[in-house]
Amino acid sequence: MSATTEAAPAHAPKASALRESAWYPYILIAPSMITLVVVSLVPFIYAIYLSFHQAKFGRVRDFIWFDNYATLLSDERFWNSIGVAATFVFIAVPIEFMLGLVGALVLNQNVRGRSVLVPLLFMPTMMAPIVVGLLWKIMLAGSWGFFSYNVLERFNILTDTSIFASPDLALYALIFVDIWQWTPFMMLAFFAGLQALPLGPYRAAAVDGANPLQIFFHITLPMMTPLLAVIGLLRFIDAFKVFDTIYILTNGGPGTTTETPSILANKMTFEFWNIGEASALAVLVWIAFFAFCTIFYQVAKKRLNAF
Repeated sequence: MSATTEAAPAHAPKASALRESAWYPYILIAPSMITLVVVSLVPFIYAIYLSFHQAKFGRVRDFIWFDNYATLLSDERFWNSIGVAATFVFIAVPIEFMLGLVGALVLNQNVRGRSVLVPLLFMPTMMAPIVVGLLWKIMLAGSWGFFSYNVLERFNILTDTSIFASPDLALYALIFVDIWQWTPFMMLAFFAGLQALPLGPYRAAAVDGANPLQIFFHITLPMMTPLLAVIGLLRFIDAFKVFDTIYILTNGGPGTTTETPSILANKMTFEFWNIGEASALAVLVWIAFFAFCTIFYQVAKKRLNAF
């Protein structure tokens, strides 16, 4: 005990000198940066390398410049996957956003049983996408699925088949599952933001006699804008590249009606063994997201003061 007490002052000057060193911040983030480079940057650079080569059946052959990109951009199946993903995102995310915001505002009104309700809302979000896919595959199974039998067949909406086998309804079934899983997450994120807002502006508005709509549009919404922008952007990116749930429920079918870029890239790699074009698809999607996020960041920084 006494030896430890005596040794501490001897190391203190070295520790203090290390913390004051210009290299100290870089030493702290070095493990994270090394992990990021190994598990993310190196595979991405290799994907760029493959996208410029004729890579099929696990063999990398000739350097073919932009041929993979040209082939991909002239393929109707690629543009169909972009359309499917865009439809999925632009229906699911706004609904999740609005339901999440309304739910958060209700939760913020001291609802009875909120301490029990909030943990329960985490359940869909805590489930792995594979589990969510299997759960809804059982619930919506043709004829014998709980939801299919008690709702779809009872009201003659769809009989004798699974909704995931219908070309007209399969994509909307996937959108429904995504809304079921992610609306509680957005609700809880917005609720946490509402709880962190300062009370001063609300007290001043109450003294001035402002009604609830005026308080929402002139106080709550402006102060919540940075959080709403960040959560909306993250959900938009995550919804566009969703893979697990669609793979389990439809695997892009029937036909190509639910085939997103992630599902198409998986088929190109592990069914058609066309690794060069699959890598080109991944790079193109990354470039599109990089451009979108850069523009969004600049707009949010100037107009929304979000970052």
